[in-house]
Amino acid sequence: MNSVSALSLATWPLSAFWALVFTLFFSFPLSHSQNFTCHPDDLLALRGFQTVIDLGWSNSNCCDWVGVTCSSALSLGLPRVTKLELPGRRLSGNLSSSIGFLAELRTLNLSSNSLFGHLPRSLFTLQKLKVLDLSENDFAGPIPSSISLPEIRVLDVTGSSLEGEFPSNLCSNGSKLRVLKMADNRFAGPLPGRIGDCALLQDLSLGYNILSGALPAELFGLQTLTSLTLQDNRFTGDINPGIGNLSGLVTLDVSQNMFRGNLPDVFANLSMLKFLRLHSNHFSGSIPFSVSNSPSIRVLNLRNNSFAGEIKLNCSAMTSLTSLHLGSNQFHGLVPGDLGHCRTLTSLSMARNNFIGGIPESFKELQSLSYLSMSNASLQNISGALEVLQNCKNLTILVLTLNFVGEELPSDSNIRFEKLKVLLIGNCRLSGSAPSWLKGSHNLQFLDMSWNRLSGVFPDWFGYFESLFYLDVSNNSFSGEIPKSLTGLKSLITGNISLVEIWLDFPFSIRRDGMARSLQYNHFSNFPPTLSLSLNNFTGPIWPQFGNLKELHFFDLKHNKLSGSIPSELSGMASLEYMDLSYNHLTGTIPSSFGKLSFLSKFSVAYNQLHGTIPSTGQFLTFPNSAFEGNPGLCGQVHSLISCASRHQQPHSTMSSNTHIDSDIGISIGVGFGTGLVIALGCTTFLYVRDKRAVRRR
Repeated sequence: MNSVSALSLATWPLSAFWALVFTLFFSFPLSHSQNFTCHPDDLLALRGFQTVIDLGWSNSNCCDWVGVTCSSALSLGLPRVTKLELPGRRLSGNLSSSIGFLAELRTLNLSSNSLFGHLPRSLFTLQKLKVLDLSENDFAGPIPSSISLPEIRVLDVTGSSLEGEFPSNLCSNGSKLRVLKMADNRFAGPLPGRIGDCALLQDLSLGYNILSGALPAELFGLQTLTSLTLQDNRFTGDINPGIGNLSGLVTLDVSQNMFRGNLPDVFANLSMLKFLRLHSNHFSGSIPFSVSNSPSIRVLNLRNNSFAGEIKLNCSAMTSLTSLHLGSNQFHGLVPGDLGHCRTLTSLSMARNNFIGGIPESFKELQSLSYLSMSNASLQNISGALEVLQNCKNLTILVLTLNFVGEELPSDSNIRFEKLKVLLIGNCRLSGSAPSWLKGSHNLQFLDMSWNRLSGVFPDWFGYFESLFYLDVSNNSFSGEIPKSLTGLKSLITGNISLVEIWLDFPFSIRRDGMARSLQYNHFSNFPPTLSLSLNNFTGPIWPQFGNLKELHFFDLKHNKLSGSIPSELSGMASLEYMDLSYNHLTGTIPSSFGKLSFLSKFSVAYNQLHGTIPSTGQFLTFPNSAFEGNPGLCGQVHSLISCASRHQQPHSTMSSNTHIDSDIGISIGVGFGTGLVIALGCTTFLYVRDKRAVRRR
C-alpha cells in the first residue's frame, strides 16, 4: 500500500471502517442472505455483544432478533438499531465494548440480569442515547470519568454494585437529563456542586450509598425536581433553607443520615409536597409551623430524632395526611386530642415518647385508622384506651407494649375489635386473666401478651382462631393444662398466612434463649410462626397432636410444670427451628424420631427427669451439652457425657468400688488403733519407770 492509500484509509469515517471489517469477516452471510436488511455496523456491534452473552441470535437480519428494534426513518440506507431491550433475561457475562458502536441507539435496557465486570467507556459516548437502564446487575468499579451523552434523559444504575465517586460531569455538556437513579450502590464521597448543571433534573435518587458531607447549595437550584431521595447515606450538616426553592417537590426523603439542627420553616413554599421522610437523623427543636399546617403532605415520618415539646398539628389544615410517624423523639405532655380530627389517617405511631394521661376521647373519630403504635409512651388507663379504640372500626394492628404499668387488663366481653389482626400488649405487668373480649376478633393472627402477670386457666377458644400463627403468652402465671385446641391451629397446619401488608414503623425484635443477638423484623408477616407458652405454671402432658403443626417454627414450653413423656409425634413439626422443653418434669426418653427435624437449630430438654440414650442423628450432633444437663439418666458418647455402655456397668463397678473403699477404711482404722495402742502402752511404761525411780531417790 502506498502512502496515499494509507492516508486515505486513515481518514475514512469510522462507519466505513467497520463496514470493511464486516465485509472481510462476515462475507459468507452477506453473499447468501436474500433478505438482509441489517446495517453492517450494527450487525458487527451486536455480534461482538453476543460473543460474551449468548442470546441465540442466529440469522443475519439483526432487526428480527429478540430485544432489537430498528428504524428505517433515520437514513436513506439500511435500517439502524435504535433500541436494545433485554430486561430480566438472566443474562450473564461482561458487557462488551462493541455495544458502543450502535451509533443510532436511543434506548438500552439491560436491567435485572447478572451482568458483571467494569462498564465499557464506549457505552458513555453514544451520542443519540436517551435511555440507559443497567439497574439490578453485578457490575464492578466506577462509572467512567469521561462521559459524552448529550441526549440522555434517563440514566438508571440502581442496585448494580458500582462504586467510586459521584460522576461530576454527567451534565457537563448541556444535559437534558431528567431522571438520575444511582441508589443502592457503593458510591462514596461528597455530592459535587456540578449537580447543579443538571438543570432539567426531575428525579434524583441516590439512596443507600456511602455519600457524605454537606449537601451542595447548587442542589437547591434544581427547581424542576419533583423527587429527591438521599436516604441511608452519611450526609451531615443542617438542612439548607434553600430547599424552599424546590417548589415542585413531591417526595423528599433524607432519612437515615446524620443531619442535625432545627428544620427551616420554609415548607409552605412546597405546595406539591406529599411525602416527607426525615426519620433517623439528629434533628431537634419543634415541628415547623409550615409542616404542621401543610394541606398537601400525605406521609410525614419524623421518627427517631430529637424533636421535643408538645405535638402541635393542625388537623383542620392537614386534610391530606394519611400516615404520621413521630416515634422515638422527646415529645411530652398530653397525647394531642386534635389528632382525632385527622380523619384521613390510616397509620399513626407516637411510640417511645413521654406522654401523660391516656388515649384521647377524640380518637373515636379515626374511622380510617388501620395501624396504631403507642408502645412505650407512658400511657395510663388501659380500660379507657380500649373503650375508645374499639370505635376505630378499621383498626387492624394495635401496638400498646410497655404502657399501663401494673394496671388490670379488663375482661369486659362487650369490648369489640372485629377487624383486629395484630395485638401487642406485652411488658405491661398487667394483672387479670386472658381477655375474653378477644374471642370476637375472628381475624386475629398475631398476639403478644408476654411479660405480664396474667393468671388463671388459659382458655381453649384461642385454638379456634383460623389465622393465628404467632402466640406469645410467656412470662405470666397461667395454670392448668395447655389447651388441646392449640394443636389444631389451622394456619400452623397449612401455612396459610396472609397478614395485611403494613410495614412496622420501627424494627420489632425478639430474642430467644441461647441466641446472642435478637432477631429483628420490619413486617409482621416475616415473624416466624410461633407458640411460646414458657415461664408459666402449665401442668399435664405435652399433647402428641402438636406434631400436626407442620408450619410451626418456634415451640417454647420451658419453665412450666409439664409431666409425662415427650411424644415422638412432635417430629411431625417438619419446619421447626426452635424447641425448648427445659425446666419441666418430663420423664422417659428423647424420641429418636427427632433426628428427622432437619431445620432444628436450637433444642433443649435440660433439667427434666429424662433417661436413656441421646439421639445421634440429624441436628443432634450440633447441640451443646447444656441442652441435656440436669438429666442424670441421660447418656451419649457424642456429647462427651458418660457413655451409655459405662452407665450399664455402673452398679457393679460402684459396688466393687465401695467394697474396696470399705476395706481400705477398715484397714486404716485398724492400723491407726493399733499404732495408738502401742504408743499408749509405751507412754504408760515410761511414766511407771520414771515414777518408780523418783520414789527410790527419796
